[in-house]
Amino acid sequence: MSICPLEWRYGSEEMRKIFSREGIIKYRIQVEIALLYALKDLGYVSQEDINIVEKVSENIDLNEIDKLEEKLGHDVMAMVVWLAEKSGESGRFIHFGATSYDIVDTAYALMFRDALNIIERKLLEILDTLSQMSIKYKDTIMIGRTHGQHALPITLGFKFANYVYELSRSLERIKDTERRLLKGKFAGAVGTMAAWGDKGRIIEEKVMQELGLTPHEISTQVAPRDGFAEIISDLAILASQLDRFALEVRELMRPEIRELSEGVGNRVGSSTMPHKENPVTAEKISGLAKVIRGLCLTELENIPLWHERDLTNSSSERIVLSHAFLIIDEMLDSMLSVLHNLIIYPENMKKNIEITKGLIMAESLMINLTLKGMPRHVAHELSMKLSRDAENNGRSLLEEAMENDVIKKYFTIDEIKRVLDPNNYLGQTEYLIQRAIKYYEKLKQEYNLKIQNTNS
Repeated sequence: MSICPLEWRYGSEEMRKIFSREGIIKYRIQVEIALLYALKDLGYVSQEDINIVEKVSENIDLNEIDKLEEKLGHDVMAMVVWLAEKSGESGRFIHFGATSYDIVDTAYALMFRDALNIIERKLLEILDTLSQMSIKYKDTIMIGRTHGQHALPITLGFKFANYVYELSRSLERIKDTERRLLKGKFAGAVGTMAAWGDKGRIIEEKVMQELGLTPHEISTQVAPRDGFAEIISDLAILASQLDRFALEVRELMRPEIRELSEGVGNRVGSSTMPHKENPVTAEKISGLAKVIRGLCLTELENIPLWHERDLTNSSSERIVLSHAFLIIDEMLDSMLSVLHNLIIYPENMKKNIEITKGLIMAESLMINLTLKGMPRHVAHELSMKLSRDAENNGRSLLEEAMENDVIKKYFTIDEIKRVLDPNNYLGQTEYLIQRAIKYYEKLKQEYNLKIQNTNS
């Protein structure tokens, strides 16, 4: 019986495979086999022994392992006993000198590496798409809003470019965290390597080489949990940025605004109101963001463990880590779906920018009056008065300005029209769009990132 929706509703198959019961066992056995290779180099086991263990590991029997765990009360030991017994005499050095969390934490490093590759690939696709949209719509003028109110004109490309920059920072944050997170822990009980005597450093080095990891410089019986807390926090920040974009779509999809829209196709909007088009994918992104933000606190609580370790992190991490990665994976796929199906309504953007009858150009009027010689505070007061008069009289700011004697002392009619034209008040938007995209491109170059084929 499936209880958790992550089993059947959220997350891609490739991400589920990493955090599935069988997936976790496979990663842990991979670490156990890496230990055997290290022991082979030291003369404890033969290649034939390893071949037999590897053959056994190809047919994992979860039921048998679960039965052993019921008997032994220890998940890693159940896996070790099953693997050793199935391997016969060739299995006698399995787990030699290791403690459970040498296996668990090193397996987590491998799982994180594979999971983050998936996340980074999808995030790159999102960033490439947003970069293209930033350029495509760099001249599509729309209203910029602050406090939910009409503020100044911007372009849709400028809006998209802001997300290019923000999401690039998340990509940068994750890549930086990887330096501290993707490390193996192989130092035995309490972290001193005592069980391997003077061979501890050699075994650690050979295990890490086999797995393509570097070791933590020092650890207790477990890898330091600050790295775990850091990556969950990074994913929560990314989730919140996706939430911000989703909120943008939800707001701009309102019928009274209708500047953007999810491409809903034949999707049912309501079980009772046939006319409705709901931003359900964007709402799913926002809903899942709430969950992943809540997981941060739990992982922060796992940093303080008793002395060289206790078990309080273990149970919560079984939930937090898999859920965080599967949730962000679902959110990234949903974001891609929104982007690829997004409908743009430039005609509505033009209509909406004219709703206030030019009041959004009051700042331009104030700035240009100041440049003409009027003190800035006086220009502010006059521009505000004209705006209020225009609003109260149901007229445009242009109409009020053209009839104002003070304004006419400073500007010709053509100058007033130019000053109050939204198309002439876009500042450095095109430059800023390019700068945001360059930031992303530089980041890709720095980390040698490119979109990989999903099947690669």
